[in-house]
Amino acid sequence: MLMLCLLLAGTTFLAHGQGGAITGRVVDEQGQPLLGASVQVKELRRTASTDEDGRFALPDIANGTYTVAVTYVGYLPAEKRVPVSGAEQVADFELKPDEQFLSEVVVIGYGTQQRRDLTGSVATVSSREFQSGTITTPEQLIAGKVAGVQITSSGGRPGAGSTIRVRAGASLNASNDPLIVVDGVPLAVGEVPGVSNPLSLINPNDIETFTVLKDANATAIYGSRASNGVILITTKKGTGSRTAINFSTQHALATVDRKVDVLSADQIRDYVNANGSEAQKQLLGSANTDWQNEIYRPAYTTDNNLSIAGRAGDLPYRVSAGFLNQDGVLMSDRLQRTSAAISASPMLFNNTLKVDINLKGSHTRSRFANQDGIGASIQFDPTQPVRTDNAFGGYWEWLQYDADNDRHVPNPNAPRNPVGLIELKDDQGDAYRSFGNIQLDYALPFVEGLHANLNLGYDVSRGKGGVFIPAIAAQRFSTAGEVTRYQTDIFNRVGEFYLNYTRQLAGINGHINATAGYGYYDNKSRINNYNRTSEDGTVLSEPAFPFDEPQNRLISYYGRLIYTHADRYILSGTIRTDGSSRFASENRWGVFPSVGLTWRIRDEPFLRDNRVFSDLKLRLSYGVTGQQDGIANYSYLPNYVSSANESMYQFGDTFYYMHTPLAYDRDIRWESTATYNAGIDYGFLDGRIHGSVDVYFKKTKDLLSVIPIPVGTNFSNLLLTNVGNMENSGVEWSINTTPVRGEAFTWDVGFNFTFNTNKVTNLTNVDDPNYLIEQGGITGSTGNHIQAHVVNYAPYSFRVHKQVYDQNGRPLEGVYADLNGDGTINDDDRYFYKSPLPRYLLGFTSQLEYRQFTLTTVLRANIGNYVYDNVSSNFGSRYNVLDPNGPINNAPVDFLNTGFVQKQYTSDYYIHNASFLKMDNLSLSYRIDNLLRGSGSSLTVSANVQNVFTVTKYKGVDPEISNGIDNQFYPRPRTFTLGLNLGF
Repeated sequence: MLMLCLLLAGTTFLAHGQGGAITGRVVDEQGQPLLGASVQVKELRRTASTDEDGRFALPDIANGTYTVAVTYVGYLPAEKRVPVSGAEQVADFELKPDEQFLSEVVVIGYGTQQRRDLTGSVATVSSREFQSGTITTPEQLIAGKVAGVQITSSGGRPGAGSTIRVRAGASLNASNDPLIVVDGVPLAVGEVPGVSNPLSLINPNDIETFTVLKDANATAIYGSRASNGVILITTKKGTGSRTAINFSTQHALATVDRKVDVLSADQIRDYVNANGSEAQKQLLGSANTDWQNEIYRPAYTTDNNLSIAGRAGDLPYRVSAGFLNQDGVLMSDRLQRTSAAISASPMLFNNTLKVDINLKGSHTRSRFANQDGIGASIQFDPTQPVRTDNAFGGYWEWLQYDADNDRHVPNPNAPRNPVGLIELKDDQGDAYRSFGNIQLDYALPFVEGLHANLNLGYDVSRGKGGVFIPAIAAQRFSTAGEVTRYQTDIFNRVGEFYLNYTRQLAGINGHINATAGYGYYDNKSRINNYNRTSEDGTVLSEPAFPFDEPQNRLISYYGRLIYTHADRYILSGTIRTDGSSRFASENRWGVFPSVGLTWRIRDEPFLRDNRVFSDLKLRLSYGVTGQQDGIANYSYLPNYVSSANESMYQFGDTFYYMHTPLAYDRDIRWESTATYNAGIDYGFLDGRIHGSVDVYFKKTKDLLSVIPIPVGTNFSNLLLTNVGNMENSGVEWSINTTPVRGEAFTWDVGFNFTFNTNKVTNLTNVDDPNYLIEQGGITGSTGNHIQAHVVNYAPYSFRVHKQVYDQNGRPLEGVYADLNGDGTINDDDRYFYKSPLPRYLLGFTSQLEYRQFTLTTVLRANIGNYVYDNVSSNFGSRYNVLDPNGPINNAPVDFLNTGFVQKQYTSDYYIHNASFLKMDNLSLSYRIDNLLRGSGSSLTVSANVQNVFTVTKYKGVDPEISNGIDNQFYPRPRTFTLGLNLGF
């Protein structure tokens, strides 16, 4: 019996002795090790923690299959089944961020706040959610990602600018652009010469998050610059204890997917032979030239970035450098950008003083292709060759005989050779920009919870360049070429100081967060003006002044108080007063208040045990914001303008430029926008479904608008003043969900919806129902406009004649409806029809992760936006094809449908529904961890397609045109990108 017991004991000992160990590594979504993650074998209740390399070890595990679970604050938990059979078993984990947790603290104006305490409408997009592919300007990272935010690029030019609208804007003549603040530095408003888009001077690879402040309660802390929303950009910083090196490279090929559908060379020959005179028939050539193919090309882009982040002792830091070389699909177009950034965030004096230092700089070198070549490629005769033997650079041109000089010269009434327009115009620009700040946050020792914050920042830039067109170029033959140059320097300084006090009020179960501050903003430019000359130096025109130095200053005082009671009821109030040098002393100061209330319903006792809702919150807010951008610096003072060459008077032997007075309004004052907002934040199933719904109403008063003034006042006949109102209302809905969350497979889906409507409610000081402000100048009809601002319609509504059609649905030329019934068709019969502003915006994102594979896509849709087809209205007529001034021209194929003889610019036939659905992005990536064993390295390989497809009824090149007038549009290319990202 004793022997049997000893045998059984030995067997049991041997069985346990045949166990093994579980080891592995825990990293974040970037492949960086997580120190202190908790690892547990659930069945055995044994735990371990990861070291600084993210590694853990659980030895002496008996044979069997176990569930290993990993948890880490701020990340979603993960677990997997691990078999143990007498050897070491490796179980590596990559944790995904818990977006709800990470978004708990949100950047707001002059501080941060827990998301659950927000009383305003605020949306955040992190780097993990950005658009991918070849992104050269920061705003494109969040296109389609935020409800109520519309981002429309101006075209496919490298670094092209974008129209950014938050809740459709709130002004007519002033700016509708949101205020953009990078790491606490408000960016300069306006253009930087020498680059197509000032934002392209910021490297998107340095950006960590976008926070969009949409309603007045969120934006009122920025007062006079916040009527159109605020976008806060936070850049990447160094945080980890180990040095992390990251290198990324992308290589892309862009191609033009869609061109204007024009008549072929054979179709032109057939039409001219059937309808033209004998002289016109003789003008036809024998070539078959596709001029759009001649000017467009496949374009290559490379984008390379290197960053080093870590901690040097107690100093977290990050340095980065990038180089972008992007060719445009329009021949000769090119953008090169070199950028660098440094950030450091030391904690000093026993962690009572936090210092944030951010410095960024970039240099772009651009070659701007002549976009006149786009319009010419549509119109130019396809029966003619590209090149021939002549005195105009060897490019085939329409010529006429100049008897006075006994030579053939370019016909001034004919279009120019598209290739010659581009190749014989050298337009180059250089832009330099640097911005940054130092921000000090000091915890004052004598009052607990009191912090003093000082922010000193700058934003300086220089844009310079010039244009050279040789004398042989047909486009400037009358002036024997052209040489111009420009240079503008911009200096902006920022100084802000505020106190922040937080305190828990235990006796009444409350908490306060109070902020009070001062801001100083100085904006100055120096614009150098140079002579315009011919190639040989002959002065063609000279400026009235050699330089100009516009400057304006803004001084602000602001305060905010947030009171939280019982962790469920939050009341916030904000007030800011701004003084601007753009206004006279009696109108200089504007006051902008706001108030907001939040009720966290989910935390009420009657819902604490509810397992359906993970979040339920009601928000109500009201606030007033202001507007001054778009107003001239000294518009309240008498000003004079040079009359240029029209009015030169002789005194003795010298001719002098004269100056005429400009109309001015000494009482000009702030625009102001009042916004009401109601919102609900919701969450279900432990946050796997969450989102928000917002309803808003905005009313802008004291609109900056242009009105006529009496003749004979010795002023110009228009005056910019405060007159009129505009209303803007809408609904926003966003939902994010994780339909599948498993060990190997995860699927995240996001959708956002926006409905917006706006209308002008007043435009004059007196009641005048017929008053309108013309907008939207069109090509081909000098002085003609196709849009207008008018009461009870959306801004920029189209103003057209109502086309009459025959029984076959074909438009009758020049036959329009007599809408006022006076028996005469004239300008009084034009009516307001549709608008370029979409009524509905939709965005959809999807991300599927299967093991190391990730597949993402982004789709966007605009519904209810209309476009005026200026290409067809200008070129689609017999008058254009058989030009009585000499040339034979091409036309869009729509010409075959109308058969118009004369151009019908104001017909509503050319107003088209431009609603669309676009797949912006489709990306597939594969991640390899532990590329070099033990080094913590990773490699991600990605393939991306941008501008994948567009579904639309519109027959033009692209339905997405911000101003609603399709003319000479630079096509957005389809771009294929391969990328590598290597991290150590």
